[in-house]
Amino acid sequence: MSIVLVENLSKVYPVAVKEPGLKGTVSHFFRRTYRQIEAVKQVSFQIEPGEVVGFLGANGAGKTTTLKMLTGLIHPSNGRVRVAGHVPFQRQPEFLRQITLVMGQKQQLIWDLPALDSLKINAAIYGLSTQEYRRRVGELTEMLSLQGKLNQPVRKLSLGERMKAELLAALLHQPKVLFLDEPTLGLDVNAQVGVREFLREYNQRYGATILLTSHYMADITALCQRVLVIHKGQLVYDGSLDQLVDNFSPYREVQVELAHPVSKEELLPYGEIKAVTGLSVRFCIKREEMTRAVAKMLAELEVVDLTVTDPPVEEAIGRVFTAGNVVS
Repeated sequence: MSIVLVENLSKVYPVAVKEPGLKGTVSHFFRRTYRQIEAVKQVSFQIEPGEVVGFLGANGAGKTTTLKMLTGLIHPSNGRVRVAGHVPFQRQPEFLRQITLVMGQKQQLIWDLPALDSLKINAAIYGLSTQEYRRRVGELTEMLSLQGKLNQPVRKLSLGERMKAELLAALLHQPKVLFLDEPTLGLDVNAQVGVREFLREYNQRYGATILLTSHYMADITALCQRVLVIHKGQLVYDGSLDQLVDNFSPYREVQVELAHPVSKEELLPYGEIKAVTGLSVRFCIKREEMTRAVAKMLAELEVVDLTVTDPPVEEAIGRVFTAGNVVS
């Protein structure tokens, strides 16, 4: 049975329309007119227990709005949602004990107090016994490498340490479903890696279900085999990350190191030129033309080295946003 079930989910916001000038201001004051903004349009998907799913989309695509409906923060305009067997917007205590929402740009820890003080408040809210509280804090502290940090005021922690402490606070009640909205936002590379490793271990240890949004593709490629892509409020892709790349990047990148300089005009017959740096040339070539193009390069150019790779995942995602069409 799916732990997250979404059917034809939609959210429409009324937005006031004001004409420019004094006349428009007066008219807006006495009689307002509205236009409807569809933030999310007929979105449907299911997530099975224990899955780690990436949720991708450009800014304003509807990711955060969808997460807020899944966690019960806002009421959907249409559609059906069930998470862990509950209707989110009813906000039942049993539902709230099974989910958590972490937003990279928000914080729940009290800025001037040690993180442990905030954790004690969370433990009281969720009714954890002192023994259970200490056990969970100790376990998560070790997993997050936060030893010796929780007694310091939150404002004195580094950004990476604060994000780890936020995760600890959000997971103290050991939820079954994690909704993570940009959990590595603004973190340096080492801190990002630390958060990813923790999430992978947490998923494996507790079988938690994770729905993750991120602008850092390294988060998605490291954690998610399945991705959902939303574009202008509509779900345009639901499937494996590898299949996404195959569907939307029917090209391969060929990096060629030449023995002697060759003009761009002479290189044009071999494929689309992406970059030329000294004697190194990067081509973008259709997969079906790859064998012919490589054979032609090796026969006609003095090639010192040649490497064939898949294009970056970011490029595949960009093609999804540009296409805006539903694919399977």
